[in-house]
Amino acid sequence: MDITDIAQRVSAGERRALARAITLVESGRADHRFLAGQLLAALPQDRQALRIGLSGTPGVGKSTFIESFGMMLIRQGLRVAVLAVDPSSSRSGGSILGDKTRMDLLSREADAFIRPSPSQTHLGGVARRSREAVRLCEAAGFDVVLIETVGVGQSETVVAEMSDLFLLLLAPAGGDELQGVKRGIMEMADIILVNKADGDLKPAAVRTQADYAGALRLLRKRPQDPDGYPLAMAVSALQENGLAEAWESMTALVNWRRDEGFWDKTRAAQARYWFEEDVKQRLLAQLQGAEARAALAALGDKVAEGDVDPSAAAQSFVEGLGR
Repeated sequence: MDITDIAQRVSAGERRALARAITLVESGRADHRFLAGQLLAALPQDRQALRIGLSGTPGVGKSTFIESFGMMLIRQGLRVAVLAVDPSSSRSGGSILGDKTRMDLLSREADAFIRPSPSQTHLGGVARRSREAVRLCEAAGFDVVLIETVGVGQSETVVAEMSDLFLLLLAPAGGDELQGVKRGIMEMADIILVNKADGDLKPAAVRTQADYAGALRLLRKRPQDPDGYPLAMAVSALQENGLAEAWESMTALVNWRRDEGFWDKTRAAQARYWFEEDVKQRLLAQLQGAEARAALAALGDKVAEGDVDPSAAAQSFVEGLGR
């Protein structure tokens, strides 16, 4: 594999090369991880896209929103990449990877790139190598990168560690003010969008938007937010109502953060976070070696038989790794 050639083709915006590069960085093979590191180092380091994390429960309309929102951005002359993370089965390990089929119009656009990836049971709603895939999309010249989480609940906060903006999509009648002040995903969101504000659901969507707007005022103010943020808005992805206003709110927030210096600080903090996460993952990978697994099995048998205390056995094993 010619890493220099792939890096040049990715930098030139070739979609086929970008897809191949993402496949490489997602691989868990040791030789592929080495090549992926070389590839990322060979890419331009000065290209930055607007990274937008997007979460919401299944059925809230994330795919419909992404297609309508992405088409609107493309009409404005922007290039849009979508990284859709699909949940992997804890039994078989497989994923459907069907998000792209819901974005029929967007997938045909020359200025759009859609890549479904399996979560591979990685917690936090994103795939283990999503951040590296984002870097590849930035190097390929995309202006906006949308990172869609698997959509499983309130713990999907990891996406906030790789995005400049975090959007949370909610369904009409999805909760009251108390639900809105719960810690976790709610306090990570920059903008809450109540989707499906059309037809018979519009009154319920407006009420839900008002409930969450009130709840957001009760949360502790974050230093990276200007007055009025985080905010809640009602939109209709199906009828494309409110999308332009939502985009204006996003750009206003991003511009403020750039001017106030929060953009660079956040990116630096995120780089440190993913460095530490990579160290943790590499340490965990050592446990899969034959020697480590044999030591774990032997100590596990002693713990099961009651010969050794679990804490003492764990201490012994960790000390053995350092030798």
